[in-house]
Amino acid sequence: MDSPVAHAQTLVVKVGSSLVTNEGRGLDAAAIARWAAQIVQLRALGRRCVLVSSGAIAEGLQRLGWRKRPSALHELQAAAAVGQMGLVQCYESCFREHGIATAQVLLTHADMADRQRYLNARSTLLTLLALGVIPVINENDTVVTDEIKVGDNDTLAALVTNLVEADALVILTDQPGLYNADPRRVPGARLIEEAAAGEERLEAMAGGVGSSLARGGMITKVLAARRAARSGAHTVIAAGREPDVLVRLARGERIGTLLRAQTTPLAARKQWLADHVTVAGRVTLDAGAARALQRDGKSLLPVGVTAVSGEFERGAVVACVAPGGQEIARGLVNYSAAEARLIMRKPSSEIEATLGYVDEPELIHRDNLVLLQAG
Repeated sequence: MDSPVAHAQTLVVKVGSSLVTNEGRGLDAAAIARWAAQIVQLRALGRRCVLVSSGAIAEGLQRLGWRKRPSALHELQAAAAVGQMGLVQCYESCFREHGIATAQVLLTHADMADRQRYLNARSTLLTLLALGVIPVINENDTVVTDEIKVGDNDTLAALVTNLVEADALVILTDQPGLYNADPRRVPGARLIEEAAAGEERLEAMAGGVGSSLARGGMITKVLAARRAARSGAHTVIAAGREPDVLVRLARGERIGTLLRAQTTPLAARKQWLADHVTVAGRVTLDAGAARALQRDGKSLLPVGVTAVSGEFERGAVVACVAPGGQEIARGLVNYSAAEARLIMRKPSSEIEATLGYVDEPELIHRDNLVLLQAG
């Protein structure tokens, strides 16, 4: 049976600091060029790729002549600012050799926690992918202090995987994969070829932090796989220096450690909507709209809404209420409460004339809506 990565249409690839900077000796332009060439081949196979790259701080340390990673936050932020310039320039030039445009995207965990910023980031990334651009993502270390204390781009990669609803996360590291014990300390440690993401035993196997350059090590990769699995994405942890590792994975070869997700992306998102979110407002539906949601699995259009209660922003979770007053569904709304009041009872063709713009034709898309009562 081949790897599920072979069937992944959208992949997030994360490359660690030690790989990008050749163990801290400076940017490894030759290695970055090889990963770029592999991603170009993935595109030729019809895959969409997002790249999450560590290495800004490590490159900054090298450019500033600092041999040891400082502990002071302002010095780390300065190193990130210096290193980010070289990191992005290197990626840009490597992809330009193949006629492919890249985009720098700096994100923080706060961008993922706030639903409106989450949706804005998601829209930007999906637009870049649709345009054939390779997004190169890093944490915004220069301005954010709580993330820089962790420096955990594994977690960021998992968040991005959920953000773009990728099918697979590939974490490239300086190790062949996850072992049942630290192979640097335990002779005969065995590579875990496959497991279910989220198994508790994996955390014990992963141990502590990795190199002096990186922050995290194998444990953050195991936790990232668990997080990615919540939205249905499989994770592979593999050696970044393995020849053509990305292309071989995409063709179904088993390399490194596969941590399988146990659910589908849609089921995971709907589970989150149903069980873990407090609603920010309510929209009351007419009988036809209620029937379209409950019986036909349709999206909610503005024309089917008769009332809007509460104050909410785009991206909030709102309750969908039937004419009798019972909550039948909830979902992520594409327009604010004020905008929803303006466009309710109107066909989608009138949204632009009413608001001056149109974001989506649906008030709530069916993929972002979960039924609480079937029709």
